[in-house]
Amino acid sequence: MAGIYIHIPFCKTRCIYCDFYSSTRSELKEQYIHALCKELKARKEYLRGETIKTIYWGGGTPSQLAEEDFRQVFDTIEDIYGLNTAKEITLEANPDDLTPEYLEMLASLPFNRLSIGVQTFNEETLQLLKRRHSAQQAIEAFGNARKAGFQNISIDLMYGLPGETVDSWAKDLSTAINLKPEHLSAYHLIYEEGTPLFNMLQSSQIKEVNEEKSLLFFQMLMEQLKKAGYEHYEISNFSLPRLQSQHNTSYWEGVPYLGCGASAHSFNKDSREWNVSSIDAYIKGIETDNRVYEIETLDKNTQYNDYIITSLRTNRGIDISRLTEEFGKEYMEYCFHTAQKYLKNEELKLENNHLILTQKGIFVSNSIMSDLLKV
Repeated sequence: MAGIYIHIPFCKTRCIYCDFYSSTRSELKEQYIHALCKELKARKEYLRGETIKTIYWGGGTPSQLAEEDFRQVFDTIEDIYGLNTAKEITLEANPDDLTPEYLEMLASLPFNRLSIGVQTFNEETLQLLKRRHSAQQAIEAFGNARKAGFQNISIDLMYGLPGETVDSWAKDLSTAINLKPEHLSAYHLIYEEGTPLFNMLQSSQIKEVNEEKSLLFFQMLMEQLKKAGYEHYEISNFSLPRLQSQHNTSYWEGVPYLGCGASAHSFNKDSREWNVSSIDAYIKGIETDNRVYEIETLDKNTQYNDYIITSLRTNRGIDISRLTEEFGKEYMEYCFHTAQKYLKNEELKLENNHLILTQKGIFVSNSIMSDLLKV
């Protein structure tokens, strides 16, 4: 089984914290969609005949596309790869795009899952971040999605935001939980160099949340979602039972995927490659049959390190048997030996022949992963 990732880099406006590749040059959409379809056709051999299990439209803001754009891409995927085996087809969307009319259109397409970028329900913070929607619009968008028939909806939240308090984060969590989404992703704000938000931090216009408060926010996140019946199946991801993101889970399980579009990444177990982060260069390259991309061949150490990082992020952890089978006894012994101090400190646990982060270990997961890597 395999996945397809479609990158749509267009945004109506740029959020001041975002460092993902995107553009406000909507006049290039038609050319871009044409190039995207051509890339999908040209790279049909990349997945080596694997059946398509998931399709994910990310961005950017994929909900900036029109019906004819979606249909053109879906028709191409149907012709080249087939759609019948795709169990999960996700669209990332901004709340203000999700009008009843737009959702009715989406419901007529193969989409069966929405990921709504709420980030926060705090009005002042939404304005600070230059988000296009209000808290009320986010709530209404969720309700409109339900009315349109979507029964698998994910909400994205951010925490550690400028000026955030325990009370405001608690309100964000309770508002999200009350909507009863099937899935919730929550990420700590990162001040990415080069973004307007980073520049505001450097010039002391805003203050960064301290580490103590960040840890408290994460503790609140885990406690409140567990109480509401959500499974903490990956460090930043929570779902109701059996409703994990199949596409993202495939990433963490090392399943191959084809990424198409400007800046999109692909993985086929032997190598990783990524398209140029430029709409102009991407379109020109595809149109002239000279795709602009970089490739990294994965040696055994890199494959092992990838497996450690992706596996340990999940509640399944590192499968010792799989580790031995895929990488050999030497790598298994290295991993197990390095893990001993974390087992002793009860930051890791050995359960059913899997090394798994404990709740205590989640707070120092980056250090644990770093130590288990092979250089």
